[in-house]
Amino acid sequence: MGDRCRHFSIEELPSHLVLDILCSGRLSAMDLVCLELTSKTFGGIHGLYPFKFKSLIDFAAFQLCASHVTYAGMSLISQRELYDRCGGNWKRVLRFLQSVEQSSQMVETSSGNMQITTGKYHTLLISNASVYSCGSCLCGVLGHGSEITQCVAFTRINFPPLARVVHVSASFNHAAFVLQSGEVFTCGDNSASCCGHRDTSRPISRPRLVESLKGIPCKQVAAGLNFTVFLTRQGHVYTCGTNTHGQLGHGDTQDRPTPKMIEVLGSVVQIAAGPSYILSVTENGTVYSFGSGANFCLGHGEQHNEFQPRAVQKFRRKGIHIVRVSAGDEHAVALDSNGFVSFIGQDIFPSFICYSWFSLFKSL
Repeated sequence: MGDRCRHFSIEELPSHLVLDILCSGRLSAMDLVCLELTSKTFGGIHGLYPFKFKSLIDFAAFQLCASHVTYAGMSLISQRELYDRCGGNWKRVLRFLQSVEQSSQMVETSSGNMQITTGKYHTLLISNASVYSCGSCLCGVLGHGSEITQCVAFTRINFPPLARVVHVSASFNHAAFVLQSGEVFTCGDNSASCCGHRDTSRPISRPRLVESLKGIPCKQVAAGLNFTVFLTRQGHVYTCGTNTHGQLGHGDTQDRPTPKMIEVLGSVVQIAAGPSYILSVTENGTVYSFGSGANFCLGHGEQHNEFQPRAVQKFRRKGIHIVRVSAGDEHAVALDSNGFVSFIGQDIFPSFICYSWFSLFKSL
């Protein structure tokens, strides 16, 4: 009997099947560039796609951009501006979208996927779904138990068997972890209920599951000074902890011992927390801020506190679609869909980095 299996080269596959493989979502923009340069199948014209696309790779990059959640949420004008900013190159557009996606998630390195974050006197590191910590273990924030006071080198934190950690956030004295399952664990000082547990009598020295979020899978957490923000896979935002400045977003200054959903926010794609304020980005590119308005860090041109989410009108009026935000002690940074960086706060003038994001794409 002859061999029943036959090996095919990529050139022998039908163009529509090759396109399906390219659009599977598993390839990066750089992967597409390499394929286009190394094979005439990918770099050639096959009549499978409209004439405005230069190659099969170019068409695949467009399809990947069109299906990307950030691009799909942009207005037609914003989409066109981004395309023009990228020099009419769909691979550059895709590179930008994928870079934005990675900016608050894992980063691929030669040693595997990693994410790193810092608290006041400690550092947390995710490496290949395991978490490591080092520094001062004040209030059990390193997650190694009450008997540990400090770690001079990165030490692995014990989680339940088979648990894979995909996101971490650290503040002064507490930390929060998101598992691949969507479960959230917290540890550290819970005297202000910022860890989401009702037991406030003693620190939580090892990561503990936030019971009130069972059945509500999360994708991101952000730790403030004495509070925590949780973003669910459904785009809902929950908060718990101290609420002195209204930073929990419920329209009052009442503390919350366990996570409670902010009713007026929906379709949120990213969150960030400063010491006493919160920023959230919605699917349509609007930024909402609430909490302490000190040093104009909320972006409303005023310094009073906001007890509920309030849209930053400066971006809205100019039709600016924000894709990512970052919160500092007294200022915030926002990245828009054109790659421009805006700074919010008092006495900040770093306009020289507005174009820095697109300097990454010159090789495409």
